[in-house]
Amino acid sequence: MFETRLATVEDAELIARQRRQMFVDAGQAEDAGLQAMMENFVAWVRPRLRDGSYVGWMVEDAGRVVAGAGMWMMEFPPHWMDAQPMRAYLLNFYVEPEARGKGLAYRLLKTSVEAARGRGVKVVSLHASKFGRPIYERNGFEESTEMMLRLE
Repeated sequence: MFETRLATVEDAELIARQRRQMFVDAGQAEDAGLQAMMENFVAWVRPRLRDGSYVGWMVEDAGRVVAGAGMWMMEFPPHWMDAQPMRAYLLNFYVEPEARGKGLAYRLLKTSVEAARGRGVKVVSLHASKFGRPIYERNGFEESTEMMLRLE
């Protein structure tokens, strides 16, 4: 029924639309202010899809994409948790409302963590919404000491 495939460069706009809807559904941003984010995201993600530093997965139901997720392989200074200068950052987890509750977010999480493990990554990080937090916690993710300052 549901089939998972790798995202391609041609999926850049779709990934951006899912990203926008993810923020709207979580109540983190107003829909009207997200057009610039989408345009800049498409320009950012295309070359990363090409070079493999962004790996995305799309879940399809009868040929229609109903869920997606991404993993950005980012340079990160060698750290006591992992001496390799690479970290996997999970982002853009989104499931269409009609496909929620069917285990698709879990499927995408399992796929992305296994992909990170297959690349020798020892630290996987993400920023969770209040909706996503329970699935990440159930699968071993822990809160960290990260702090943020937003410069206006």
